[in-house]
Amino acid sequence: MSQKQVGLEDFIDARPVTAFQMGVLALCGLVVFLDGFDTQVIGYIAPMIAKEMHVPKSELGLIFSSGLVGLMAGFMVIAPLADRFGRRPVILLSTVFFGLFSVLTTTADTSFHLIILRFLTGLGLGGAMPNALALTGEYCPKRRRATLVIIMFCGYSLGSIVAGLLSAQLLSSVGWRGVLWIGGTAPLIVAAALFFLLPESPNVLALHGKQAKLRSILARMAPKDVSDDQDFVLVEQKTKGLPVTQILSPARLIGTLLLWTVFFMNLLDLYFLQSWLPTLFTEAGMSLQKAIAASTLIMAGGIVAAAVTGPLMDKLGPYIILAALFIGGAISVTMIGLTPTSAFAMVMVSTFCAGFCISGAQKSCNALAVTFYPTAIRATGVGWALGVGRLGSIVGPLAAAALLTLGLASAKLFFFAAIPLLIAAVAVLVMGKVYGMGGRRAEAQAVPVAGE
Repeated sequence: MSQKQVGLEDFIDARPVTAFQMGVLALCGLVVFLDGFDTQVIGYIAPMIAKEMHVPKSELGLIFSSGLVGLMAGFMVIAPLADRFGRRPVILLSTVFFGLFSVLTTTADTSFHLIILRFLTGLGLGGAMPNALALTGEYCPKRRRATLVIIMFCGYSLGSIVAGLLSAQLLSSVGWRGVLWIGGTAPLIVAAALFFLLPESPNVLALHGKQAKLRSILARMAPKDVSDDQDFVLVEQKTKGLPVTQILSPARLIGTLLLWTVFFMNLLDLYFLQSWLPTLFTEAGMSLQKAIAASTLIMAGGIVAAAVTGPLMDKLGPYIILAALFIGGAISVTMIGLTPTSAFAMVMVSTFCAGFCISGAQKSCNALAVTFYPTAIRATGVGWALGVGRLGSIVGPLAAAALLTLGLASAKLFFFAAIPLLIAAVAVLVMGKVYGMGGRRAEAQAVPVAGE
């Protein structure tokens, strides 16, 4: 039987988004929800850990950053395995891994144990997130890709918010160990559901020549349009060599370095705020409940931003939108430092605006990374961007701890935090100049990729 070749992305682009595709988006969103919960919960329970274990600020910074070091390793080592073995198995195993070690963290009785267990939890968290992003993007039509990837990633912000709200409500009754136990058992339960429900990426199946499985998945999206005489192929640039070398190839080098700069600077600020806001607010006289409530607005602002930034990126492109968010973030962070904690309403407004810009920008950066790299190196490209960005997320909490230890006033700390966002704005504008409309493209002449 003669096989008819059909462009996979054209097939997906020509059809409306189906319930099946939205189901994949929801499953990926659930994974990043749990990722967000287990990543951010440490910031909310840190004041109780410090009190119970008599942990000084310098060691709190190490506990915060150990999980982020694990995240970075997961992004750069675990996540890229999906470009070879598939998105589905890496997501499944990573979810089990971070759930298991989050549960084991409840057994820690010293700060050293916390540092080790948070690192191991971070490995699993780092393997799951980039592949949830990549898998979502590969099920979305190009015309709505940025919007749907950003919406899916709102699960991360929701996870962080729930971690804060749950901590505020349960810390007094179950303690920090009880909150972590909840955050660890949930991923183990979800991983069992993912085993039965989560499909493999159609792009990965096409690259690996698994046409029977691919037709079976596409038939769930458009049953009347799929037949056994069709072979679905990708039309994109072939890659040679290791994926890591390809993201640094001449065609992508400038874009990759600028993308890394943007991720580094934005995540430096985002994790500084998420890690230290509850502690800084309580030291300034807020109750713990109010401090946690105000801090959750960082993630809440990012969720609201998703409704705006995704459609704007799909319509206008990402570069101007991201630059505006970074500039707005610099202004908002400065306002947090200028606002006395006694003016609680103004603190809430400033924190929400900072979250809208900084957390909203991070979701948009993720969507940009998903679209910037082709399928064969997408998990590697997204994972390394997030991994290099996590250097910023490590530097942010540690730098804040160092500056506070040296006696810097909290208000001045927020002025310093505005600088990285302005650097990110410049970097994304340069990237837009090089790769935006009329500029040089990351990908060379597209050629069909039918399999291996």
